[in-house]
Amino acid sequence: MGNLYLIDKEYGENGLRLAANDKDAIVVLLQDGVYINPKFYPSKAKIYAIKQDVEKRGLTGKLSSRMITGRLPKDVECIDYYRLVDLIVENKVINFA
Repeated sequence: MGNLYLIDKEYGENGLRLAANDKDAIVVLLQDGVYINPKFYPSKAKIYAIKQDVEKRGLTGKLSSRMITGRLPKDVECIDYYRLVDLIVENKVINFA
């Protein structure tokens, strides 16, 4: 069991700073959180993004090794809401959304 950080844009950078100090961090970028600059991503955390939110914001298929305007890094895994529910049930949730 890890700590699941739900990250939206408004308080996302604060949540990502906290997650950077958590060896068990799992991060889910949701809503406008998919726009957060990857320089704030914790280096050791597993990072997910909600596929529907990525698609709605026009970032589908735009993966790169590091974020360039309008792209997500390749190491960010897109998941659906069903997988998000599984993560919520399996982990302790820390909400920054």
